[in-house]
Amino acid sequence: MSPQDDLELALELGDIADRITSRRFRARDLRIREKPDRTPVTDADTAVETAVREALRSARPADAFAGEETGGSVTAGRTWMVDPIDGTKNFLRGVPVWATLIALLEDGRPTVGVISAPALHSRWWAAAGRGAWLRRGPADSAPLPLRVSANSRLANAYLSTTSTRTWDIFHSREAYLRLAEACWEDRAFGDFLQHCMVAEGTLDIAAEPVVNPWDITAVQILLAEAGGVCTDLLGASPQGGTGALSANPRLHQLALKALSAPPGAALDHGTEDLGHPA
Repeated sequence: MSPQDDLELALELGDIADRITSRRFRARDLRIREKPDRTPVTDADTAVETAVREALRSARPADAFAGEETGGSVTAGRTWMVDPIDGTKNFLRGVPVWATLIALLEDGRPTVGVISAPALHSRWWAAAGRGAWLRRGPADSAPLPLRVSANSRLANAYLSTTSTRTWDIFHSREAYLRLAEACWEDRAFGDFLQHCMVAEGTLDIAAEPVVNPWDITAVQILLAEAGGVCTDLLGASPQGGTGALSANPRLHQLALKALSAPPGAALDHGTEDLGHPA
């Protein structure tokens, strides 16, 4: 199976997901239940995952499948990983910032990723050796190649997280605030969107203290193909669930140091660069 074939299939799976999520977004009869970890799941989540799983069973019967709602695990060889709706809380509240995340791992390494956000009229995708791309607008719009920013100074960096409250629970609010204070500006764009914006070069750093594998695998390959780096907060694979940090290579190193520095320690803010705050 060629990487191009896998990418085309992943894009088709994104189309399947978009048809379901677009129809159920802001539906008056949307059904919602609470999982044991108190996170919500809607009938759209389960419908997307079921439809994608069935399509893969037909198109790639030998491949494994792992999804947020219906389970499965990454195995040796090829595994498709799906987050049917990343940003379910936004979805059920009628906020248009949510997406379906689809990734292919080969021997544990992401090789294809698609992030489809139909309510934002946006889709990001990447495949190993084939670059990272963004399409905004109609399906026939020309895709744009992506590249992370050239900024190499924290003082000029635009930073985003998902929720500062989660830093108290899973890492350290003080560590995040130390990084934020070293940066030019910080926001909370959250979830998939902030990592995609790093790949676009519109954000410099995205940091969050906890992720699940299905939250991050598709954006991991997107960042890599856009010239960036996506790891956990210690510099290891983000698929371990111990957070995610996305940036260009230089800022990634500076952000890692800032997050691990003891209180009061002087930070390396980097050198002069090509990126400047607006």
